[in-house]
Amino acid sequence: MAAINPQVEDNLIEIGPGMAAITEHLVKLCPSMTLVELDRDLIEFLKKKLSNYPLISIINSDALKTDFGQFYQGGKLRLVGNLPYNISTPLLFHLLETRENIRDMHFMLQREVVDRLSASPGQKSYGRLSVMIQYHCRVMPLIPVPPMSFNPAPKVQSAVVRLTPYSELPYKADNTQLLSQIVRLCFQQRRKTLKNCLNTFSEYLSPNSIAVDLTKRPEQLSVKEFVTLCNSINKNMALLDE
Repeated sequence: MAAINPQVEDNLIEIGPGMAAITEHLVKLCPSMTLVELDRDLIEFLKKKLSNYPLISIINSDALKTDFGQFYQGGKLRLVGNLPYNISTPLLFHLLETRENIRDMHFMLQREVVDRLSASPGQKSYGRLSVMIQYHCRVMPLIPVPPMSFNPAPKVQSAVVRLTPYSELPYKADNTQLLSQIVRLCFQQRRKTLKNCLNTFSEYLSPNSIAVDLTKRPEQLSVKEFVTLCNSINKNMALLDE
């Protein structure tokens, strides 16, 4: 709770409150928070459990299909949640679509996912998720959460991570959609060289106009290098299309 440090005036949104184990602590500090819960059977339970907090808003919705931009009302969103493994990656990509409206995100995830989010080039867990999240956000693993913290205890390790969208990107891609496409293609064949991974773009990969070593493997490239590669290809595409 100290890591989140919720304030009364925060635009705080919890994704998947479940039985309100986290909510009951958060709402004491931010009584006007919003809950997004998919399980319709839990809505009435939450309303009763949190009946002493009339300012709380409880919404029955699938987070993967929710437009979180609708909650922006002048105050940037602060998102929290204990995210199930099966939706964590698609949900993170979904939330990036409204990143300009988000102040920060604090999520409890499987340790494996947190490792992927924070991985560096050369590490086994470094991949598409690492590059795209780190392109948009500052990533800070916060707290390891052992299985005995839960009842019943799961068979996996968990951890809490803080994601803070950049107000100004450290490295800016000229075409974000192209960056996403390049990163996806590269990590589909991560053991191949960049040149082989990107044969779709072969006509735009002249070594003289690409400021990245195309003999490297995707897992060796930093976020900055992926952005440089994207911008070089984007520039070559524009020149050849003239």
